Amino acid sequence: MDDDEKRKEKYGPEEIKELLSAVSTEVPGMIKSILSSVFSEEAGKNMGKAAAAYFKELKDGGLPEQVAVKMTEDYMKTFTSLGDMLRSAGRHGGDYELREHIEKKVGERIREKTQRDEEKDKEEEE
Repeated sequence: MDDDEKRKEKYGPEEIKELLSAVSTEVPGMIKSILSSVFSEEAGKNMGKAAAAYFKELKDGGLPEQVAVKMTEDYMKTFTSLGDMLRSAGRHGGDYELREHIEKKVGERIREKTQRDEEKDKEEEE
């Protein structure tokens, strides 16, 4: 039995479908968990301290106040952009239609692969 046949036995269409179905339901929960830790009261306090320390370092380094303020704003935008991206992923990740779409696409891919494998087996038999 070669490696491809071993993989087929180990990870058949049903196993792959179950795995991807589990991923499509678990990932949204993981994103929500990350969001809750990133946007907690403690995380907000830490972000404020980090911004203040960043600003202070820029000022202590001799940068004009306006430049330090602008750079600190840009620094904070990095966090808010990341937060927006995570929130968006959390909303879409938990969306039933998205989960349904993923499962449909996975099913299509599995059927295509199974059909190709069957065609290949027939050709080898001939």
